[in-house]
Amino acid sequence: MSSAEDAFENARLTYQQHLQTCRQCHADSVACAVAKHLLRICNNARRDLMRATGRTAPTA
Repeated sequence: MSSAEDAFENARLTYQQHLQTCRQCHADSVACAVAKHLLRICNNARRDLMRATGRTAPTA
């Protein structure tokens, strides 16, 4: 795996883990501020991966 793939995978897993464990995200069924920030990081990592490989990356 390239570092761009590793960064995307790490960001995606962190975001998904947060959604599963955050009480606020579960209670309101709306993403909290931390979840929104983690999603932004995940999207940036996905864009970097797309630029690095020249292909379409999977979505979170």
